[in-house]
Amino acid sequence: MKSRVVGVIPSRWGSTRYPGKSLALIGGRPLLAWVVERARQARRLDEILVATDDERIAAAARSFGVVAAMTSPDHPSGTDRIAEAVRDIAADVVINIQGDEPLIDPGLIDRVADALVVPEGWEMATAASPLRSAEELHNPDVVKVVRALDGRALYFSRSAIPCVRGAAAGFAPVSGSHFRHVGLYGYRRAFLERLVREPPCEMENLEKLEQLRALALGGRMIVLECDSVGIGVDSPADVPKAEALLRAAGRLK
Repeated sequence: MKSRVVGVIPSRWGSTRYPGKSLALIGGRPLLAWVVERARQARRLDEILVATDDERIAAAARSFGVVAAMTSPDHPSGTDRIAEAVRDIAADVVINIQGDEPLIDPGLIDRVADALVVPEGWEMATAASPLRSAEELHNPDVVKVVRALDGRALYFSRSAIPCVRGAAAGFAPVSGSHFRHVGLYGYRRAFLERLVREPPCEMENLEKLEQLRALALGGRMIVLECDSVGIGVDSPADVPKAEALLRAAGRLK
């Protein structure tokens, strides 16, 4: 039987750095509209939901023709929000599509889904792209990941990993060794439900990275390599950057 894949876009109003950013205008359209458009281009998604805690965002989602799932405002993470959103939805695989990335690659969404729909597949899937600058490598806001030879996630960190012993401070990334995590997640439903039942682990609390909970539980997570990270709209200053990238991609005049 074919696995049913549901894409969920978590979108809360109370962003710390940019409240209401889901409805911020990017090239005259709400940010959320750009994300929904890209998600619809993915071949593997059988349904798309917007998971939100705010009726303004829900109304916008409905105007785009997307189902809005109202969720609790008290969730500590996007993972908890999507788990509530799909609670009564038929889904074998759930894809967490970040609601602040107007350039998310539909092909990458499909690749994440493909990694999870096979019978002997992984429990989770995510992505990473090569790091190309020392500035990114040593920026704690850029999450790094180390993988096993089969692509399995070994660890995520805000620190520069792997460390290059003997290198000068601020060393440059080593090709094939240093990767930036791209925040697109796929879960087998059973593992998603297990994940949100567990409290945050010590590593998660230290690094402030929820994906470390999955590793602490022994979750088998594949990290797929991709070329581009797109852009996350985290503050008003990111709006013109996103618009410039959309113009360069031919999606905005």
